[in-house]
Amino acid sequence: MEPTLESLLEHKKQLYQQLASLGEFRRGNISVNYRRCGKSNCACAEPGHPGHGPQYLWNATIGGKSQARNLSLGPELEKVGAEVENYRCFQQWSGAWVEVNEQICQRRPAEEVAEGRELEQLKKKLQKRYSRKWSRK
Repeated sequence: MEPTLESLLEHKKQLYQQLASLGEFRRGNISVNYRRCGKSNCACAEPGHPGHGPQYLWNATIGGKSQARNLSLGPELEKVGAEVENYRCFQQWSGAWVEVNEQICQRRPAEEVAEGRELEQLKKKLQKRYSRKWSRK
């Protein structure tokens, strides 16, 4: 059974409330890294040694540029981890938001144009709007 327009609008209101409760968020992810220092007499140079660490690193690509920041173990790592997790929740929320809006658009009927002259003017306006895109090639 397909949902009704009223139930979709109610679902949309619930999604608004979920967004308000999301809190702060940031893009990116947190990685745990072990690195070798490069000194030949260090323990990390031995085969099988994982390296120095763990080091926690926040990475994100924003505006086509990579950003990274070392995080200290403790409150800073916990804060950034929660913000990254909230961003994942936001992405899921955004997908649900788009889906509900698409369903609402499908169920809402188009406006009826009763007068013939209005219909002709509307057709001309729409023809101009959409024919420009094709004539530019």
